[in-house]
Amino acid sequence: MARNRYAPDRGLTARMGGTMFVLGLLYVVLMGVLIYAGLGYGFVLAIAGFSAWAQWYFSDRVALFSMGARTVTPEQAPQVHAIVDRLCATADMPKPAVAIADTDMPNAFATGRSSKRAVVCVTTGLLRRLDAEELEGVLSHELSHVAHRDVLVMTVASFVGVLAGFLTRSWLWGGLTRRRSSDGNGALAFLLIMVVSILVYAISFILVRMLSRYRELSADRAGALMTGRPAALGRALQKITGDMGRIPTDDLRAKEPMNAFFIAPALAGGKSMASLFATHPPLDKRLEQLAKISAQLGQ
Repeated sequence: MARNRYAPDRGLTARMGGTMFVLGLLYVVLMGVLIYAGLGYGFVLAIAGFSAWAQWYFSDRVALFSMGARTVTPEQAPQVHAIVDRLCATADMPKPAVAIADTDMPNAFATGRSSKRAVVCVTTGLLRRLDAEELEGVLSHELSHVAHRDVLVMTVASFVGVLAGFLTRSWLWGGLTRRRSSDGNGALAFLLIMVVSILVYAISFILVRMLSRYRELSADRAGALMTGRPAALGRALQKITGDMGRIPTDDLRAKEPMNAFFIAPALAGGKSMASLFATHPPLDKRLEQLAKISAQLGQ
């Protein structure tokens, strides 16, 4: 992990390592099953290698494109740049690019494959709603994701489930059971691929969301300690969550694929079974943690 002054989180580091280890094993199992079912070694390795590289290399551009965001200069967004400059100087970390997405949805996210290629993005809806201290709290939260490198881990972790579905569809659509069909094993290969692919997707889905919930709490904590104003971040989270309900549902649903990277989910379920698979912890849990940090700081 790069040296910076954001509070380290050993729990986050352990969870990221454990998640990547388990997903790596699942990845190997999936590749083995596809090869056994008749998919050539060369094809499997080429698709897997290219997909991993593309996910890693283009993750920032894909995220910005999906939000309709553009990078901005200090002249175009002086307030945002000034806050990011100050936080990066305090944290002793490279300054990421700054981007703005023109949408009324109040939100922010960080993306990028490394601290030197990172981008911090805020929406125009967020800028209209938050004061300077609250905006600083949100940006400090996002910069902590960059400092802890959990953005890259989340990007790579999400890739395994996506690739499982893609390769399975390729196998089915391509009719690649021919190699096994001659000896009566076509049905068995079909069933094996379906079962393993579903398991890989389900396990990766759960692991990514468990990691996502923890990383948000970690970023809240590290960001609040960096600014020394946890209450400001708490106010920002309340404003963001409260105003999200005023955005048309269709607009929020269009942004939902980015939920794992947002500071607050575009669409969030209630306190039900669905919350077990949420990308973010409940707001009250986040506010409770920030209140404890305030008490520790004597505020």
